[in-house]
Amino acid sequence: MDQEYTSQVLETAVTELSRLPGIGRKTALRLALHLLRREERDVTALGEALIRLRRDICYCRHCHNISESDTCAICASPMRDHRTVCVVENVKDVMSIENTGQYHGVYHVLGGLISPIDGIGPDSLEIASLVDRVSAGDIDEVILALSSTMEGDTTNFYIFRRLANFDIKLTQLARGMSIGNEIEYTDEVTLGRSLLNRVPFSDSFKTN
Repeated sequence: MDQEYTSQVLETAVTELSRLPGIGRKTALRLALHLLRREERDVTALGEALIRLRRDICYCRHCHNISESDTCAICASPMRDHRTVCVVENVKDVMSIENTGQYHGVYHVLGGLISPIDGIGPDSLEIASLVDRVSAGDIDEVILALSSTMEGDTTNFYIFRRLANFDIKLTQLARGMSIGNEIEYTDEVTLGRSLLNRVPFSDSFKTN
């Protein structure tokens, strides 16, 4: 049975908060009541920060990472190796790899993984734009840094086929990560070592 509210304003706030991932109506109510106890300036600051987040954040036209301009800070940096591109699933994976301090190239954010059961095919992801970047001839190595899951392996193989005819080095993370692990939940030391010890993607087809 749904909770009855004495205030329509409160009910609206709870409904909107409960739209957030992992937030049920009970948690949303607790958050709303907590905000009511805060100083008005604190709640206003939170609201303005959320509005700015949605209004001012865009996606880099080169790598599709989040940015405050059409080119993100990583792509704009002359200190990065622009001939090495690390392919990741999402923005959280960029943050995870940056936290290792072991990678100095640039990125390409796919925006997801191929998952037919969820209706996500190659055309739903930023794979065509990756092929365009490689075909421009300014890239020496593409690192496939996708999670060691069925979806990640499927996406790796699809990208491998799309890039097979280009004269580039195509590598993947060393299997320091356990099978089934997602990048964002891998500790920084293991992820860093997997980057440094990356191997040719073609080696994944070899059997003993």
